[in-house]
Amino acid sequence: MTEFVRNVRLWFAPGEIRREGGTPDYRFSLANERTFLAWLRTAMALVGGGFAVDQFLPDLRWGWRVGLALALLAAGVLCSLRAVNHWVACERAMRRGEDLPVSRFPALLSVVIALVALVMVVVVLVGWEG
Repeated sequence: MTEFVRNVRLWFAPGEIRREGGTPDYRFSLANERTFLAWLRTAMALVGGGFAVDQFLPDLRWGWRVGLALALLAAGVLCSLRAVNHWVACERAMRRGEDLPVSRFPALLSVVIALVALVMVVVVLVGWEG
């Protein structure tokens, strides 16, 4: 838990990371940053999808519409937070010469998106109305 708290502090002070270990090859740091930005784009798409479900499916029962929208919005929030935490953890690992951290988050996010997509397939095929 203390490692997580340290990472959160580094979210807002990335210059502090330079105090750890040596400077990695810039290509790796830039690749880490590109990965971070890709996760942020994914987060923005999830948030946009959540708003789209809420705004453009008025005929869907309220509970289903809100549930699907909240699932997508929550996935977007978690994805954005995970992106910055993973960026810091990878940068620290590269500076220390350690293995990069592994995560179950991509699998979890994939399952959540797949479940939401399956529910949306049912909604489209059945054509539920509120």
